[in-house]
Amino acid sequence: MSAQTVLFDVPGPRARVRNTLYTVLTVFLALIGMAALYLGFNRTLRERESPLFSAQTWAVNPEGQWAADKWEPFLRPDTWTGYVIPGLQNTLTAALTASVLAVVFGLVFGIGRLSEHWWIRVPSGAIVEFFRGIPLLMLIFFTMALPIVAWQLFDIPTGTFQVSALVAVVTGLTLYNGSVLAEVFRAGINAVPPGQGEAAQSIGMTRTQTLWTILIPQAVTSMMPAIVAQLVVLLKDSALGYIIAFPELLRSFTLIATRESNVIPAAIICALIYIVINVSLSRVAIWLERRNSGRGRSSARPAAANGAPAPAREGAPGLPTPSGTAAEPGVGDTAIGSRTEEEPGDDDAPGPGKGSGGT
Repeated sequence: MSAQTVLFDVPGPRARVRNTLYTVLTVFLALIGMAALYLGFNRTLRERESPLFSAQTWAVNPEGQWAADKWEPFLRPDTWTGYVIPGLQNTLTAALTASVLAVVFGLVFGIGRLSEHWWIRVPSGAIVEFFRGIPLLMLIFFTMALPIVAWQLFDIPTGTFQVSALVAVVTGLTLYNGSVLAEVFRAGINAVPPGQGEAAQSIGMTRTQTLWTILIPQAVTSMMPAIVAQLVVLLKDSALGYIIAFPELLRSFTLIATRESNVIPAAIICALIYIVINVSLSRVAIWLERRNSGRGRSSARPAAANGAPAPAREGAPGLPTPSGTAAEPGVGDTAIGSRTEEEPGDDDAPGPGKGSGGT
């Protein structure tokens, strides 16, 4: 039986016909959607003067978004040095800073929710639930409005301090995504088998030592996909800085689209950059997961009681036995066909082929 038949039933003739029909229908609808997008942004879907399937309708319209002059700005170096690269630097700065702070925030409050002391557990849970329930955009706006709040509540003059757009974006991303990561870390620690912690405490390790030495490393390894998925969300949410005039990547492409009137090419290039960054981050996460999963595998050969390498047993895979020598029985091995010690009375015990008397 093949692995395919184990996972699911092999489709019959009618099912194969139905699946083929669904596939063809899906491809047909996808092609219609792509054609509608092309003609719509080409400005020939409604303004055409020729039949729909004529070559003139499908030709590139000089006034549409697919014209060469709409893509030409991205071939100029000043577009990249003046807009794209500075916006990308600001996006990566905000995302990397917020990622580090969010992981620390989530780790601290995730552990706090598992504390045995109620005066740590309850406030930690309240903070996590509070910031997780507030929209990210409200957190960014509230951070920007801190000078006004300080003036309203404590009569601090509004010019005493200012909150920059970068600080507001990083603060909002840290609080929201850190609260989500706190739940991820808490779930990962709870997913570790309880015997791990009990074994650590049985040898005298404290609660803190058990967490940082045994539970947290296993939780991070098992929850790495969820952690990376949330960091990808954090990176994409950095685009909300556009609302408060933070010069990040999306705002830079918006300025390009406004100046060159090429909204669709600018959106496509911006989306491609985000996709490349997120895919790269996912590849790094997969590498880390494989690297961490390979730890702890023992590659040492078994040793005898006195510390010397144990002799290889004949027939064991990967442990060849020199020809002409017999393997010595190790601990727990039984020499078949030989008796190391005879017990008294064994010869008199009845068994198969022995008489039990004078019979």
